[in-house]
Amino acid sequence: MKVVDVCIFGMGKYLLSTRDQQLSAEDIALGYKQLMEVETAFRTFKNTLSLRAVYHSKDDRIRTHVLLCWLALLLVRIAETEVGDTWHRIRRQMQQLNLIEFLDKNGLILQHTELTADQCNIMKNLDIKPPQRVLKVNLGA
Repeated sequence: MKVVDVCIFGMGKYLLSTRDQQLSAEDIALGYKQLMEVETAFRTFKNTLSLRAVYHSKDDRIRTHVLLCWLALLLVRIAETEVGDTWHRIRRQMQQLNLIEFLDKNGLILQHTELTADQCNIMKNLDIKPPQRVLKVNLGA
């Protein structure tokens, strides 16, 4: 077991270990930092989808979980690159888009809030078709 004492810029000081004796302290620190970024990206997606915590004990499930984390980070990086902004800002802008339900004795209307200029730019840069303003109209006879 190789143990290194490293200071990761902006993240504090850590004591990291690995079984790979060939890795440099810098490679170990970068790998750890990337792992934290992947886990943060996956946590963001889990919160967005309202998923609960998952604990794995089987190797194939662990590998699948890591793959999903990697895919989540990949999606975040693609969005950041295409939009030219941070994931935090993209997510904050898109979370302002809401679905409003108008319900009274005459029926139901589901309508999205009007897209802001920033939301339109994000969707355009990601090649995503904006949602229809009125999603559903169900008026009683």
